[in-house]
Amino acid sequence: MADDAGAAEGPRGPEAERPRAHGGKAENKEWIPVTKLGRLVKDMKIKSLEEIYLFSLPIKEPEIIDFFLGASLKDEVLKIMPVQKQPRAGQRTRFKAFVAIGDYNGRMGLGVKCSKEVATAIRGVIILAKLSIVPVQ
Repeated sequence: MADDAGAAEGPRGPEAERPRAHGGKAENKEWIPVTKLGRLVKDMKIKSLEEIYLFSLPIKEPEIIDFFLGASLKDEVLKIMPVQKQPRAGQRTRFKAFVAIGDYNGRMGLGVKCSKEVATAIRGVIILAKLSIVPVQ
């Protein structure tokens, strides 16, 4: 019986069987809306982005944009530049990222984000760019 328990748990005990996260969140995670607008979109009560723009509703969840535009959305990192602050201890460098996002069909957004790491700045700026998508002529 003791041998069976040791074999089932592995060399590190029961915690060795828990899945490891390599590189962040799972991509296929189900979207759970937080805002009322998000719930309306997921329940298919709102059929297009034009209905949201018509009533000037603020979009606070990037998944709303993904729901409507999804695969047609293209993003481009325009610039990544280091910015520095000079505290008493020395220089503190952060990275500022600029991203343009759009569907090449009359909608585009621009995002600006500053972060300690380039990858974090890019991830955050893509979310901000999605939230700022507006129709253009």
